[in-house]
Amino acid sequence: MKFAWIHVEKALFPVGALCSAVGVSRPGYYAWRARAPSARLQEDAQLCLQITAVFRRSRGTYGVPRIHAELQEMGIRTSRRRIARIMLEAGLTASDRPRRPRGRPSRQNPLAESLIQRDFTADAPNCVWTGDITCISTAEGFLFLAVLLDVFSRRVVGWAAAPHQRSELVLDALAGALAHRQPQPGAVHHSDQGSQYGAYRYQRALRDAGFRCSMSRRGNCLDNAVTESFFAALKRELIDRKRWLHQDEAHAAIKDYIERFYNPIRRHSALGNISPIEFERRHRHQEAKAA
Repeated sequence: MKFAWIHVEKALFPVGALCSAVGVSRPGYYAWRARAPSARLQEDAQLCLQITAVFRRSRGTYGVPRIHAELQEMGIRTSRRRIARIMLEAGLTASDRPRRPRGRPSRQNPLAESLIQRDFTADAPNCVWTGDITCISTAEGFLFLAVLLDVFSRRVVGWAAAPHQRSELVLDALAGALAHRQPQPGAVHHSDQGSQYGAYRYQRALRDAGFRCSMSRRGNCLDNAVTESFFAALKRELIDRKRWLHQDEAHAAIKDYIERFYNPIRRHSALGNISPIEFERRHRHQEAKAA
């Protein structure tokens, strides 16, 4: 299969470089090419080409389950074991990053109790939103990212990035979300106990939008696991894959990741391996059929 992968990739890279990358010799490749491959090897070579295309569209982030789901949607029937074998032999490894707990400053007395109690489910869009802030290191200093996710579809409904983490940062993320989404009356807004979310201006904005405020317990990242999971994916699939020199560069890359990949394309295991936007589209379709 290494030789089959080289055969697929040789249109883009020198054969010698590809042989060195997977630890085989050039004569071995050319000897393989001179032999008539079996039907099974030909099928594997074609499947390798399709897997590689899916892997590249995912920006190198998909593992076996998501690639299997993508191939199924394309009408290609094969087993996860075969995909795993071909990916291993072709050197296609999804990016991975160990998850590290993040410590955050919190209040002695929480402004609000947790209304969701780690129940990260919702029956419809705009019923439960979760928010949090993370930081991205660049050569120019930290860039802070605030996001709001809809628990129903795991879609990023609002986000903002800035070189500070004042309350204006989370207000901008909320304003971006409210410009496109209408929360249900009494919808839940869940966050940690950070001072940005407890600020008077932010609390007033939540009340004006009809939200009920919910906050995680102090120092417990699992109380906001949905947003933590998004940040882990963002850092694993984008941020940790290069050294960021400029904040503007990181900002543009984050926008591209959220708006052109994560929301419309990236398959989410909690959604049955479809994207957040596709999950919402199917929900609207079902509602229209039931009406």
